[in-house]
Amino acid sequence: MSIRKELLARRRFLQLSAFVGAGAVIAACGATAPEAPATEATVAPAAEATMAPEATMAPEATAAVAEATTAPTAEPMLPPAPAPGPLSAADAGGIDELIAKAKAEGELNVIALSHDWLNYGEVISSFAAKYGIKVNELNPDAGSGDEIAAIKANAGNTGPQAPDVIDVGFAFGPSSKEANLLQPYKVSTWSEIPDSLKDADGFWYGAYYGVLAIAVNKDVVPASPATWSDLLKPEYKGQFALTGDPRSSILAIQTIYAAAQSNGGSLDDAKPGLEFFAKLKESGTLIETMGSTALFTQGETPIMPMWSFLALGMRDTTAGNPEVDVVIPEPVFGGVYVQAISAYAPHPHAARLWQEHLFSDEVQLIWAKAYGIPTRFGAMLSAKKVPADVLSKISSVDLMAKAIFPNVAQLNASKTVITKQWDTIVKMEITKKD
Repeated sequence: MSIRKELLARRRFLQLSAFVGAGAVIAACGATAPEAPATEATVAPAAEATMAPEATMAPEATAAVAEATTAPTAEPMLPPAPAPGPLSAADAGGIDELIAKAKAEGELNVIALSHDWLNYGEVISSFAAKYGIKVNELNPDAGSGDEIAAIKANAGNTGPQAPDVIDVGFAFGPSSKEANLLQPYKVSTWSEIPDSLKDADGFWYGAYYGVLAIAVNKDVVPASPATWSDLLKPEYKGQFALTGDPRSSILAIQTIYAAAQSNGGSLDDAKPGLEFFAKLKESGTLIETMGSTALFTQGETPIMPMWSFLALGMRDTTAGNPEVDVVIPEPVFGGVYVQAISAYAPHPHAARLWQEHLFSDEVQLIWAKAYGIPTRFGAMLSAKKVPADVLSKISSVDLMAKAIFPNVAQLNASKTVITKQWDTIVKMEITKKD
């Protein structure tokens, strides 16, 4: 399966400038969050049952850490964006008129939507079938940085290479708005998206989230580790692999940051995570080989950290060959993805209809069936719109409801500590196997 935004390594990681987020915990179960400066993690009352993070954050936003020896080159000026489209379906003349205008455009350009990432294959096919609109799929394995680069590279281009819409890590929402790369739109279900997960002006909006998990190949590892500290036990020697280089991979960085939370660190102190990984190296648990889905299923990297919906999806895909166990260590560490429309969208009405599709009950449930937690989940649950079979897919809801989301300052600080001190504290090269 594709692990697009995490395991496929951010090709533009060293070029990007955003590794941000805001503190939060997922509402509904009344768990309290660690103290955090500024955008402090908070909890919604259980009665609200929002089942969504109560503040904005950045799951997989990447960071600029390249230290250039020459002066940075200024980006070329982009052409002026066309006037933005309607802010809502009502402003378009109603949903029927929006559909008619989208059908008249006839096409939609999407990017970075691998079919096995949260059932996006079904999401795309259902949109095309329902509205008769051709969906042009650009670079399915792209990451958030590639999506933003594609908007810039194709600004003013009305052809199929110019993205109409993007699905990115939270950090890229605010930064892209600031760079004037987005245009606003508020879907019909706007009120059911938590305020903390959307831009008040409608430029970006949270769609789904997951939490950090540890996938275990049970054919190789009979007894799964239940906690981060369990990984220090002798039986796990030579079995734990990161899925990226901690000096550049966002998932690797967040894995170390997450481990710090239960090993003497906090959201304000990531260094204990590095010290813990130094112990994993010394114990022989941590191996130099970079983990991948293929190596995991082959048993070569049988214990790997990844987002919960990827791990659970892999468990289903392998269908017991090998058997996959998914462990969600505490404190639970989460991340959200957002949707937005390009300011240069060649098909602005089709782009808006796509957003209506994504935030419909239909697609929110498609994501839930793929183990993602949609941001409208709480409202849908309260309205009894979540079938029992779909609800059963949301594994360990109570546990996930305690997820913490570091804020902007915390993520920036943790990134700096981990990327700069990995070589001096852990002293290990994580390399891809040829």
